[in-house]
Amino acid sequence: MDCSYFAAGICRSCTFLETPYATQLAAKQDRVAAALAGVAPGLTWGSPVASAEAGFRNKAKMVVGGTVDAPTLGILGADGRGVDLQGCGLHTPGLTAALPALAAFVTTARLTPYSVPDRTGELKHLIVTESPGGELMVRFVLRSTEALARLRSRLPALLSDLPIAVASVNLQPEHKAILEGPEEILLHGETLEMRVNDIALHLRPQSFFQTNTTVAGALYREAAALVDAVAPSSVWDLYCGVGGFGLHVAAPGRSVWGVEVSEQAIESARASAAELGVGDRTAWVAGDATALVTGGTTGAISEAPDLVIVNPPRRGIGPALAGWLEDSGVPHVVYSSCNADSLARDLATMPSLRPVSARLLDMFPHTGHHEVLVHLAR
Repeated sequence: MDCSYFAAGICRSCTFLETPYATQLAAKQDRVAAALAGVAPGLTWGSPVASAEAGFRNKAKMVVGGTVDAPTLGILGADGRGVDLQGCGLHTPGLTAALPALAAFVTTARLTPYSVPDRTGELKHLIVTESPGGELMVRFVLRSTEALARLRSRLPALLSDLPIAVASVNLQPEHKAILEGPEEILLHGETLEMRVNDIALHLRPQSFFQTNTTVAGALYREAAALVDAVAPSSVWDLYCGVGGFGLHVAAPGRSVWGVEVSEQAIESARASAAELGVGDRTAWVAGDATALVTGGTTGAISEAPDLVIVNPPRRGIGPALAGWLEDSGVPHVVYSSCNADSLARDLATMPSLRPVSARLLDMFPHTGHHEVLVHLAR
């Protein structure tokens, strides 16, 4: 991918942009294989799943800088001032097309960009997500509600200019390197439909979703194939998010129990399950997966399932949940990890669950980040 920002030294976020993509992919494969070698000797690796090299990122997390009449959407420079990256080649075409209109809206609605050095202004970030169908979710991260009335009054014009399914304000008043705060104010719509492999996943403003839709689809298909190969009658989907894994494996004759800390995500999973007609054989619970499972609180399910899917954050599942899985007698685990090091630590805590196959899926080209899917069998 050619990038004028990288060539000019304006943005170096894509650390390996100058490395040929095939070489990047091979290096990631070697990296994750080396991380797991000590706990998974002889592990069988499938061929890596490659990404498009450009136009793959469905979410733009833009720092807003500059002035109200000349806003920048991008990152912060070394001086703490805004650097404009509206033409970033990682974003999907729909995101790239929308950013100029959003920059113009900042001016029209008089949303003063936040200045990190001066600690003044209101608008900190714009977080924009595009669905496979071309609709947008636009979130304005503000310090306070001072600009809320102006934003509301100008919003109808923006809705006429862009295919916005959801618009919201997130309040983040603190002067910290935190992207967003806990309070969300819906202005328009409710959910963004992310249709993946013909399953409609419903994304609310504070729900997690993979930023590479195409590779996420491959990840769900791969997991579903692993699950179908062992044909479990019961599955737990821990850290289930909006239900991507669980909904893909909710086959006839199979029960699925999903757990996610976000209530918004659980609401979305329930809505998708109802639309798919699998609500009678799926259950979705808002709560901490480790606390629910290790504490013995399993809702309507009274015994360990035939298979557990885990898709934790970078820190991994941790010793408590890994220890429970080791002692539980669960015959199969499908582990989706974005951090091979924490994955290796977790696998070391589960020696009875032997890694039998793995596959690298490249969600994040031009960076050292990776996603790896591992099937463990007792």
